[in-house]
Amino acid sequence: MTTIWRFSGACLLAALVSACTPEGPKFRSTDVTGADFGRALTLTGHDGKPHSLEEFRGKAVVLFFGYTHCPDICPTTLADTAAALKKLGADASRVQVLFVTVDPERDTPQVLAQYVPAFDPSFLGLYGDAQATQRAAKEFRIFYAKNSSSTPGSYTVDHSAQTFVFDPQGRLRLLVRPERIPQDLAADLQTLLKSSS
Repeated sequence: MTTIWRFSGACLLAALVSACTPEGPKFRSTDVTGADFGRALTLTGHDGKPHSLEEFRGKAVVLFFGYTHCPDICPTTLADTAAALKKLGADASRVQVLFVTVDPERDTPQVLAQYVPAFDPSFLGLYGDAQATQRAAKEFRIFYAKNSSSTPGSYTVDHSAQTFVFDPQGRLRLLVRPERIPQDLAADLQTLLKSSS
């Protein structure tokens, strides 16, 4: 329930922000152009290298927070995102998908390296220690909480499920609800890429 309320609050804020912005491209997803969050991210990739949002300038960036042991929303989101990229044809090379784990305890570089690229070889898994994960989540207003379990290592993690989309100039532009990715993401990415050409 907490996740739903936080997401609803983010959507309301996004609507207010977008209402105050100049006329621009029309998107299917929630337009958050000008938002005062989601401006920076620096974590380590499953390739062992440090990565930040700035290095992907020139590409649209699709960013999602989740974890590899997630039973439903995370694999569905990644699969739907991969399908959306296929719709872009050659323009898919102008998009970078980033998966940020909220479970660094279990999501080691090796685990991320097996899990994330299985959806698409270009997808990049990102991780940090507990403090870096908290900083990233705070910057993007992401809620996550580990659920206790009687079996060690079998816990679940509640987390916000929206996907963030950045334009090729590195500006946060969209929030996409998970159930809307199949219908909206490809079209919105095409709009972003076209308006940035």
